[in-house]
Amino acid sequence: KTMNKLFQLRYVFLLVTLFLSGTSHTQPANFSLSEVMSYPFPSGLVGATHNSRIAWIFNESGLRNVYVAEGPDFTARKLTRFNQDDGQALSSLSISSDGTWVVFIRGGDFGGNWGTSQPVNPTFSTLKPKIRIWAVPFRNGNPRVIGDGTSPVITPDNKNVTFIKNSQVWIVPIDGSAKPHQLFYARGSIDSQAWSPDGTRLAFRSNRSDHSFIGIFSGADHPVLWIDPSFNRDRLPHWSPDGSRLVFIRQPGRGGAPDSILTPRHHPWMIMTAETTGGKARMIWKAPETLRGSPPNTQGGINLHWAAKGRIVFLSYQDGWPHLYSISENGGDQLLLTPGHFMAEYIRLSPDRRWLVFCGNTGRDKLDVDRRHVIRVPVDRQNMEVMTPGEGLEWTPVITGGGKYLVYLSATAQRPPLPAVMDLESRHIKLLATGRIPDSFPVQKLVTPKQVIFNAPDGTTLHGTLFLPENRPGRKPAIVYIHGGPPRQMLLGWHYSSYYSNGYAVNQYLTSLGYVVLSINYRLGIGYGYEFHNPLHANYRGAAEYQDIKAAGEWLARQTYVDPQKIGVYGGSYGGYLTAMALARNSDLFAAGVDIHGVHDRSVGRAGGWSYPDRYEKAPDWKQAVQVAWQSSPVAYVKNWRSPVLIIHGDDDRNVHFSESTGLVQRLKKRGVYVETLVIVDDTHHFLMHHNQLTVNLAIADFFTRKLPLK
Repeated sequence: KTMNKLFQLRYVFLLVTLFLSGTSHTQPANFSLSEVMSYPFPSGLVGATHNSRIAWIFNESGLRNVYVAEGPDFTARKLTRFNQDDGQALSSLSISSDGTWVVFIRGGDFGGNWGTSQPVNPTFSTLKPKIRIWAVPFRNGNPRVIGDGTSPVITPDNKNVTFIKNSQVWIVPIDGSAKPHQLFYARGSIDSQAWSPDGTRLAFRSNRSDHSFIGIFSGADHPVLWIDPSFNRDRLPHWSPDGSRLVFIRQPGRGGAPDSILTPRHHPWMIMTAETTGGKARMIWKAPETLRGSPPNTQGGINLHWAAKGRIVFLSYQDGWPHLYSISENGGDQLLLTPGHFMAEYIRLSPDRRWLVFCGNTGRDKLDVDRRHVIRVPVDRQNMEVMTPGEGLEWTPVITGGGKYLVYLSATAQRPPLPAVMDLESRHIKLLATGRIPDSFPVQKLVTPKQVIFNAPDGTTLHGTLFLPENRPGRKPAIVYIHGGPPRQMLLGWHYSSYYSNGYAVNQYLTSLGYVVLSINYRLGIGYGYEFHNPLHANYRGAAEYQDIKAAGEWLARQTYVDPQKIGVYGGSYGGYLTAMALARNSDLFAAGVDIHGVHDRSVGRAGGWSYPDRYEKAPDWKQAVQVAWQSSPVAYVKNWRSPVLIIHGDDDRNVHFSESTGLVQRLKKRGVYVETLVIVDDTHHFLMHHNQLTVNLAIADFFTRKLPLK
């Protein structure tokens, strides 16, 4: 016990030393970890409908603030003054159609699987933080709290904000001149607020667990109108431009006889329209009854919109890629808008409803499959144009300024993400807020990752991004980085997710120390088509994706510049799960690993309900499914685990239960496996405090420098 305490004290002292120095004391580096983590990360980019005002969120080493700019010069300006690294995230950013007001949420962890609307307290404040909706005038007014709740929506007249509180809709003046009050009452959990174009009616979804309805609120003097209520799940209401009709998605209600757990099946859905005065809804399109025809689970899901020229647009995986389609508002044949072997995500409709802008992994360069570029296409014909070709990466496009400007976020392999504006007439591009990148940020010292392609044992083609140290001769230790999700794709540059931009920075730092790093895009990820994204026998159905991780390690072992006895592995979330699988199943290949908030026992949680204990009927394969889920778990192979491991977890994790790591630590200690642990108290899956994320990253680098030492 005394030795354990001494080790813990040494480890805490080491982390404090590393934090103060910003780098590992055991190996030379071209730059410190704190320097490469000092990049500002933009998110939530929005634009006004009627003018050229834009807003976005910057996270600058834990200081999160709203920035704004206005055409034609688009000079970036800080709008808020939150000056502490306190883990209080900003989210749900919106700007009024006239650009007068900016609205956002401060607090919570809306990237979680549960507890998203519960406060986060990583500073251990004795006062409970709150999740609040803020409004601030665009022209440098004072930010003000206007309510406690989530999902704020600015009304079309720009005078009020509606939001969700206690599963009901509330309303408050946008200037905070009066207290919020509940707008109306309806049973169920309300979401998907959609105001009519004239601002007199509010469409919404009432979720009632096994079924859901679309409702319309027309004022306190009128009862709620339910649109064709049925034993189905209706969702995603959108108004027609004239406000006379709604379009929405209909899926069957939950229930029925238990079906096979291990056999994938089609999930039906259809597009419905209905008069807003009531009556029967009409189906105008039905998804193909194939696996590919199920609702897409890429960013934004179905991405339903009522566009101009009488067109309904949506996303579907039906041809093997998540593509945009268009149909007449009256039904008829679908039109594929985005043909080709690539995906479309972060899709937005232009203010005049005539264009769709999105980001996709396509372009003139064969490497573009591992990048993102901004693309636009008209809603009524196949005339797609890649707006930002080249070696950079671009995402989350917005058309603003009456259709004059295209605004998006832009990065390269070296430069971290920043907002950019393109004049659509001249095609001139201006990069915004370049002065926010610190002078000490090592732009010129970062390597350009290389695309590598190889095969898994079953022939599946795999893509990876390879980070090679410069001017480091001889065989070097190597590390496999495994992303989470699993529906993610690592790119040939800075990532559009803050979680994976952090991973990119860590990989660059490890490379600067002298490690070869291979970031593997394993099956279950996006960017390479439906079958890659939805493979058979993967996840809890057999963990077929693990062979991709092993293949990555074996590929590294074959390279002449890699020391095959010094191959490590690390990752977070689903990447933590696969890291544990690698160490449990192949300690002969992977010499050390860092498992960050991974899942370790697939036979609990979701699998706990497979036996349907409250009913006579059982799924026909439930016993086999539980067995396969166990065999898909790292804990099933602990007896083979020999390699040292560092296990990291935040104990307010809302994505992966902290108990997943607690249980694994006990199993490994019982078997005498070398284990180091790092607990981040009261922070979440996303390590919302920059200080905590830096501590985690320093621990990763320190562990590898000790367990896979460089010559």
